[in-house]
Order: sequence, then C-alpha cells, then structure tokens
Amino acid sequence: MEQEKSLFVQSLFDISATEKERVGTVRKLEDGREFVYAKAGAVALVQGNLLQSAAPVANHTNIAVQAAAAVGDKVVNVTLGATAVVADYYKDGFLNINDAAGEGTSYKIKGHKANAGSGTLVVQLYDAVRVALTTSSEATLVCNPAANVIQCPATTLTGAPAGVAIQAVTALYYFWMQVKGPSSVLISACTIGLSLEVPCGTAGAVTTTTETTFGVVVGVALVDNADTEHGLVMLAIPGY
Repeated sequence: MEQEKSLFVQSLFDISATEKERVGTVRKLEDGREFVYAKAGAVALVQGNLLQSAAPVANHTNIAVQAAAAVGDKVVNVTLGATAVVADYYKDGFLNINDAAGEGTSYKIKGHKANAGSGTLVVQLYDAVRVALTTSSEATLVCNPAANVIQCPATTLTGAPAGVAIQAVTALYYFWMQVKGPSSVLISACTIGLSLEVPCGTAGAVTTTTETTFGVVVGVALVDNADTEHGLVMLAIPGY
C-alpha cells in the first residue's frame, strides 16, 4: 500500500513496545478511513472491539495547584491525591484548570516524572501558561483520548469512545486504532442503515440506537449481522 508507506512511520497493522509516533496523531487514507496512533492500557485489546479513553483517576481530579504559576511559565506544580502515577502517564494529555484563577484554560502536557502520590507532581507543558494560576486554582489531569485506551465497558462508560482495535494489541503497546470509515466491529444488534451506539450490554460491541437508550453514537451499520458477529460499520467516532 503506497499511501501507507508514505504516511505511517509505524506500519498500520503493526504493534510496538516503543512509541514511534506521537500518541493522538491522525492519519487519513484516500478511501476516507482515518486512524489515530494510540497506546493500549494495562489490559490487552481484542481485534474488532470498540475502545474507550482511559478512565479518570479520582485522586488526580480536582486537585490543588501547589505553587503559583505566572503567565509564560511552562511548568505547573500540582498536589496529587493518594494514587501513584508512572512517568509520563499523562504525556500528550491535558492539564485542565477547572476552578478559581485560570479556570476555563487547558494545557497540553509535555511530560512528568513518576510520583508515589500524596505529593507534588511537576507537570511540564508544551505551551506557556496563558492565565496566571494561584494556590487556590484547581486542576485535573486528563490522558490524551488515545492514550491508555481500554475495551469499551458493557454497561457504563468510564471514558469517551476512542476508536476500534484493527488488530489484537498487547497491553501497553502502541498501535493504530480506526476512528472513521468502514471497519469491522463486534455487533450486539444492528439494522442496516441505522446508527449504532455504545454502551450496549456487551463489552467492546455496538448496538442499534433506539429512542429509549442514551448511548453515544459511533457509526452506522453497513450490513445486517447477528449478535456476536463482526459487522462492517461506517465509523464516526465523535471528535474526529
């Protein structure tokens, strides 16, 4: 596939223990299919499953800014709750200022060191602080939607729909997940031409949208397929 050779540093159907492109990178093929470079979470991923973004960590949500940060700073110190974090878990994710001084701003994270929790985490940013932060400011650490992705739960989403695994993926490996265009996806129930949503009662699967459900629409059925089969779906993951 000549276009693949020119677009992908890591081949489309390869998985890698090392990061070869920036997580969140989007690539589009001439037939309309779109893929996002992603990293699997702590559990292996199944081919054809719908995936979701990493669940927020409660002790990394609505936390205090530990020291004031001036406009132009590229480092923000926050006080973690009692949950450890490995180095660069939030790399290419976001620091969202959710309350007090600076609220309504967010910053892309360049990196951070490991932290045992209940202490100060030094967060390095790609871009400078735009609105000064104080020790009254409150912040939330959020993974890149394509980082540490997991199988979409059966009944209650704990993150946003992220994409579809186009091959089996080893835990913590890097891979390309599909977000738009025709893709083979695990089916719970579907009717050709109707929209499909998650969650649906079966982990990693999609089902036909109804007037009584309140899921997230992720595509349209291109064919009719029975439960537990994999149907061809015109993917349209929100956000891409």
